[in-house]
Amino acid sequence: MRSHLLNDTTAEQYRRSVTEGVERVAAKLAATDRPFTGVTVDALAPRIERIDLDKPLHDTTAVLDELEEVYLRDAVYFHHPRYLAHLNCPVVIPAVLGEAVLSAVNSSLDTWDQSAGGTLIERKLIDWTAARIGLGPAADGVFTSGGSQSNLQALLLAREEAKSDDLSKLRIFASEVSHFSVKKSAKLLGLGQDAVVSVPVDHDKRMQTVALAHELERCAKDGLTPMAVVATAGTTDFGSIDPLPEIAELCDRFGAWMHVDAAYGCGLLASVKYRDRIDGIERADSVTVDYHKSFFQPVSSSAVLVKDAATLRHATYHAEYLNPRRMVQERIPNQVDKSLQTTRRFDALKLWMTLRVMGADGIGQLFDEVCDLAVEGWKLLAADPRFDVVVQPSLSTLVFRYIPQAVTDPAEIDRANLYARKALFASGDAVVAGTKLGGRHYLKFTLLNPETTTADMAAVLDLIAGHAEQYLGESLDRAS
Repeated sequence: MRSHLLNDTTAEQYRRSVTEGVERVAAKLAATDRPFTGVTVDALAPRIERIDLDKPLHDTTAVLDELEEVYLRDAVYFHHPRYLAHLNCPVVIPAVLGEAVLSAVNSSLDTWDQSAGGTLIERKLIDWTAARIGLGPAADGVFTSGGSQSNLQALLLAREEAKSDDLSKLRIFASEVSHFSVKKSAKLLGLGQDAVVSVPVDHDKRMQTVALAHELERCAKDGLTPMAVVATAGTTDFGSIDPLPEIAELCDRFGAWMHVDAAYGCGLLASVKYRDRIDGIERADSVTVDYHKSFFQPVSSSAVLVKDAATLRHATYHAEYLNPRRMVQERIPNQVDKSLQTTRRFDALKLWMTLRVMGADGIGQLFDEVCDLAVEGWKLLAADPRFDVVVQPSLSTLVFRYIPQAVTDPAEIDRANLYARKALFASGDAVVAGTKLGGRHYLKFTLLNPETTTADMAAVLDLIAGHAEQYLGESLDRAS
């Protein structure tokens, strides 16, 4: 079994095996003509259930054949231009190369003696991102597994900086369309979901600063502590960007930590055209970025940045076997000193490779393309009497609803939209997302693929309308 260990004696076997795997994936990508096969759980589960993991195949080719059957054939392919559902981006080749390198070398980014150059590369990328945000010379941060972890760590720091002896008095303010991880983080931090004050949004789904000011004033009047305000730069459902400068002013006035969840909107940091949409982000105390959303990176690739590096001490724990305190005096850089994780992948390498091959402008141009595409999609929807579109896009998300001419019952329209989404997914022709607004069901395009065209969007809208009309026709037949 030692022949399977990757080392100097198996380098050629490694080359052959990985090449065979890459060729399989490349062939699949080249032949994929729709984002999904439409396979059902009931059809796929028995195939996997039949596999006896205690009886290995002992042959890479045979295993890849099996993988084709249970995974590659029916995977949801985000690179396809009619995958329009969630915040999943197609990935750039330099990042995939970085993924191959980091998996093989297998550095762990917790301590210097496990990563060396990897530590310095991650720190360089943190400095680069902090500079793009404009956080100042005292800034720092660390890579994380994703936006939820980044938000959790940011709110942990905010909780500690609040210096309250009574956690029940701490309050977090976030818009009513902010990410669910804000409430989840409050629960994990011992504050409870009730600690999160939901602030109303305006017509464009941006936090109302007048309402925020009112809530902050009420918080102070009630003897409570405004622990943090979470401003969102790119909400999951609408891509809306909260008014960051105004929120920063209120945070200064009431002494609240300002966190900006830019997991989605961080692509604007590299934007050639739309960077000004996140002006004010430089005033944040902490920022979440997800490179695996709008920097076209493979999952996972995220980070949390802070204006004041000293605040990261709240995540520090010194273990004698790993990162004893003496290492701080010896100026040995251990990333575990600022991370909630211990063992941690060298995910930063993917972004490093991307920047070194494509440059920041290259990433920004791709993100600008999908933002432009969303504008064209909005025009399509606004001009189509079959659909009601909610807001003009700030980033690359469109929320809309099929509205039939002959049906006025909102519940029946809900069922038609739900059916259309489900039927479209089952067909495999396209994948769209769904959400609820005002208690009603809506559909959603999340546009992160520059290869998607207006023709693709128009074709998917026709498919949606067709499925919805089919449902309504069958519903009328059943009623009669």
